[in-house]
Amino acid sequence: MTFRGWPVEALEFYEGLSADNSKTYWTRHLPFYEEQVRGPMLELLAALEPEFGPGKVFRPYRDVRFSKDKTPYKTHLGAWLEGGGYLQLSADGLAAGSGYYQMDSGQLDRYRTAVANDVSGTVLLGLIADAEKAGITVTGRDTLKTAPRGYPKDHPRIELLRHKGLITWREWPPAAWLGTAAAKTRVVDFLRAGLPLRHWLDDQVGPPLAAE
Repeated sequence: MTFRGWPVEALEFYEGLSADNSKTYWTRHLPFYEEQVRGPMLELLAALEPEFGPGKVFRPYRDVRFSKDKTPYKTHLGAWLEGGGYLQLSADGLAAGSGYYQMDSGQLDRYRTAVANDVSGTVLLGLIADAEKAGITVTGRDTLKTAPRGYPKDHPRIELLRHKGLITWREWPPAAWLGTAAAKTRVVDFLRAGLPLRHWLDDQVGPPLAAE
């Protein structure tokens, strides 16, 4: 099937789920979720696959084992792309991200070494500036409150050194284009604009090592 966007009712589905996060609501709306929420996401992933690799839709169920919040269902639909990328649909609209959201200890060591290096660190600053000029947010995950061990607090790139992950991110509030194929164009433009920073991460940090 060809991707044609999401109907406005898909966002309303998540508004309703936020208000009534129950099995009763979910079961009553499950056919709509499969056809009008998850279905278009699968179509979008198929359309993106030639350039960004195959994708997968995340399960809609929350892991509540260690959470005080016992509501059973996620109030957004998430999906990832093997070639790098994350998509999210919710009542707030569409969002997309790319990068290294959560680095393990080995990745984090390599990341900080590259950031601290005057050559690779300066290159990263330029890539971030370019992304921000394109309207893309560059942010970190679980940022430390102080300098990581072994690095001075007055390092010129201390803000980047404090991050435990680094991603590009963009959000689009609900609008008429979300119900058309233009949604794919916006996602593609975002993913392409974030590729230079993604390539920096791949080159300087890379995937987790097997021994880790």
